[in-house]
Amino acid sequence: MKFGVLVFPGSNCDHDTYNVFESVLHQPVTFLWHASEDLQGCDAILVPGGFAYGDYLRTGALARFAPVMESVKKFAAAGGPVMGICNGFQILCEAGLLPGALLRNRDQRYICRQVHLRAETSDSPFTHGLGRGEVLRLPIGHMEGNYFCDEQTLEILRREDRIAFRYCDAAGEVTAEANPNGSLDNIAGILSEGRNVLGMMPHPDRSSERLLGSADGLRLFQSLADTLVPA
Repeated sequence: MKFGVLVFPGSNCDHDTYNVFESVLHQPVTFLWHASEDLQGCDAILVPGGFAYGDYLRTGALARFAPVMESVKKFAAAGGPVMGICNGFQILCEAGLLPGALLRNRDQRYICRQVHLRAETSDSPFTHGLGRGEVLRLPIGHMEGNYFCDEQTLEILRREDRIAFRYCDAAGEVTAEANPNGSLDNIAGILSEGRNVLGMMPHPDRSSERLLGSADGLRLFQSLADTLVPA
């Protein structure tokens, strides 16, 4: 089993994500260069945070045209698991692998702090190790994290149980005060129609070891590894 971490010009969380698999989970992992179409036989793809191509035009707008993304689209269409974190979420939306868009934060300011989010479903390779309603503590660091979609898409996400995470308070209550960026319906992460693509704004890669202040993020990576790696 092998995990692949995409690297774009401007990626800055690629090494964080790589470290989780190599040093914490002790799983084979490799970097995948944006200009190559070769996924090197990887069984799961991680699209990390950062500022791909400097976030010129808008976040993810240029990264969607990278040669590697054509291979990622084919990989996802065949059922391969793909996880996009922060800028990775933005890229997956721009590439059409997830619906909706990430807009400027409600207060028009960059936000970097710990937040709470509630797991809304355990029905995915990334969340099957979580209980529905379980509260995690993870950091965010973004300027464009305000998730938006039209009403029809929102209804589909709700009906098909494809909202993976919502921002909440420490007690698990989904409130306007707990929403850091103005995201529609407090959405912090969503799943694709096939449930094999996850996009989320909070950073599990920055919360995968206790020395980072929280190890809650490791639960997602462990869930993915458990899905792919035989016991």
